[in-house]
Amino acid sequence: MTLEYLQNYWWLLISVLGALLVFLLFVQGGQSMLLSMKNEADRELTVNAMGRKWELTFTTLVTFGGAFFAAFPLFYSTSFGGAYWLWIIILFSFIVQAVSYEYRLKKGNVYGTGTYDVFLFINGCVGCILLGVAVAMFFFGADFTVTRTNLLDNSAPVISRWGSTHGLEAIFCWKNLVLGVAVLFLARMQGCLYLINSTTHDKTFEAKLRQQSLINGGIFVIFFVCFLILLLTADGYTVVSNADGVEVVSLTPYKYFHNYCHLWWAAVALLLGVVLVLTGLARTVFSATYKKGIWWTGIGTILAVLSLFWVAGYGDTAYYPSLTDPASSLTIRNSSSSEFTLTAMSYVSILIPFVLAYIWYVWRSMDRKKLSPEELASTDHKY
Repeated sequence: MTLEYLQNYWWLLISVLGALLVFLLFVQGGQSMLLSMKNEADRELTVNAMGRKWELTFTTLVTFGGAFFAAFPLFYSTSFGGAYWLWIIILFSFIVQAVSYEYRLKKGNVYGTGTYDVFLFINGCVGCILLGVAVAMFFFGADFTVTRTNLLDNSAPVISRWGSTHGLEAIFCWKNLVLGVAVLFLARMQGCLYLINSTTHDKTFEAKLRQQSLINGGIFVIFFVCFLILLLTADGYTVVSNADGVEVVSLTPYKYFHNYCHLWWAAVALLLGVVLVLTGLARTVFSATYKKGIWWTGIGTILAVLSLFWVAGYGDTAYYPSLTDPASSLTIRNSSSSEFTLTAMSYVSILIPFVLAYIWYVWRSMDRKKLSPEELASTDHKY
């Protein structure tokens, strides 16, 4: 296997993990609706339905970061080590989520369940928005420089340096926030669809979920269309090596539009993903009995996010553009691990389908019986 093949292969795996993570954010979407639920039975049903799946989201996030660290370590050190305010806030929001599910109903809880519901709400909103911001930086750039020769400087062997705000500027960049808000309302919509599919309660609760699916889905569509307009009209960096092996960085107008034209399979995935999301939403909203919309929107979300990762990394594209120094922009060629490391990890990756099959089996086993208030009242294992 050549190094170029391995780099493409590992970007594909990271794309899959990123797509699964965005889909699994329906847990955070469900949590973001807790404070608007005045009925205690509705709130408890929502918390316990999401509590069954919260570890999958957290584990996928950690695996996503671990895969980036192993396959593209320069990105890991640049982003996670430089934009630390962004990543610290994301990490903190997921820590309070774990604490909330662990201690919400513990005996001796002096803070009350309401406090932990607020923590879950914070994770639901902050986690979704900031993860969307982090992905948007793949297209709209970040404030960093890379100087590889610094490795030879014993006094300061730091390759990547970030701007003075260390990621805060990315949070307040309106272009990044457009995608962040889109991810939040996508997660809220899918949280509603998941509850419709996995729980059984009174008709009023289900009617509210269908109504919220329409509202949140509509807001998502508006922000996602805005993001696509920004993306398809954005400039990007094309990075190629000349005859001497030196990387040449050139600013390309409408870079991602051209990528979709050349990478036709990415365009097909995006269009199919959008159609599936809209189909799942429409079938749920306009039918009082249909409950499987989450699978339509889930598969659609995965396909759409895959296409975004593909046009960000393939086609000689800088997947992490530097706004400070274009020559510092990261590509899957200049930021990857060695051929030996990627080869060794590729053998391990053969186990991934078996892991996914196990997750699917556990998922189906947990959701075989729909969760209801009566079942919650008869079990001691509650969140």
